[in-house]
Amino acid sequence: MMDLGRLRALHAVAVHGSVGGAAAALGFTPSAVSQQIAKLERETRTVLLERQGRGVVLTDAARELATTARTVLGLVEQAEVRLEEQRGQAVGRLLVAAFPSGARGLMPGVLADLQRRCPELDVRMLESDPYPAAELVARGEVDLALVQDWPTVPLPVQDGLTRLDLGTDPVDLLLPAGDALAALTAVPVERLVGQRWISVPPGNICHDWLLRTMREAGEEPDVRYQAGEFETQIALVAAGLGMGLVPRLGRGPLPPGVVARPVASQPSRRVFALWRTQASRRPAITEALASMRERWDALA
Repeated sequence: MMDLGRLRALHAVAVHGSVGGAAAALGFTPSAVSQQIAKLERETRTVLLERQGRGVVLTDAARELATTARTVLGLVEQAEVRLEEQRGQAVGRLLVAAFPSGARGLMPGVLADLQRRCPELDVRMLESDPYPAAELVARGEVDLALVQDWPTVPLPVQDGLTRLDLGTDPVDLLLPAGDALAALTAVPVERLVGQRWISVPPGNICHDWLLRTMREAGEEPDVRYQAGEFETQIALVAAGLGMGLVPRLGRGPLPPGVVARPVASQPSRRVFALWRTQASRRPAITEALASMRERWDALA
């Protein structure tokens, strides 16, 4: 009989396209994933991965086995849900994905709550931007995801997923204290035309929102500096290199020389949780959602 953990590793490689991506999703090291695949190859007497450049590709046999693994893992999830329902408590493993500032600003408290309330639950977290996080939930690679989007840039949500809206996260314009716009109590969108921007890289939902907002104002934004972490963006603002639109969730105290001003249109992003509808009755999901709600309300 094939080992379930090895099938899970193969399925993760098929989904993420690399051993490194699979390791990040599973919470293991790349070496551990490679070892699982090697054991599965010996177990099945079949070559599953082939080298291609610096990466690997799945053989035809591996793709067929990965498809079967997805079905098996889906059945295991259903069994876990029924088991938790019968026991009336959260058990097994819960893998949560969270966007970076949500992972910093909300999830520490949620994870601590779950550790205290559900001692038999193995909770793990993966930091992921909303686009891939939603896909991971839909594919069954992640049980629950904390995501965010904008009213003008909604996150595509596939059929079979359910969402819990937590609330909105206001976004401020961060700029050097000596900038003329710092004297305003609220900055009109039209005053943002012609500015130098510091933003997250393309492919991030926050970057997409900045592009759409400035294009609606009649300008292609001049993004001079790209940084994935908001703390890095704030440091670049402090150096006088430009301005950025930074949400409040997970944002620490601003350094000297950086001020926050609201934009007149009061932009805010929507924060919500996603999970597979078929797992809605799972106690681990309901406990995690309850903690997310409590922790979010406490931030208000």
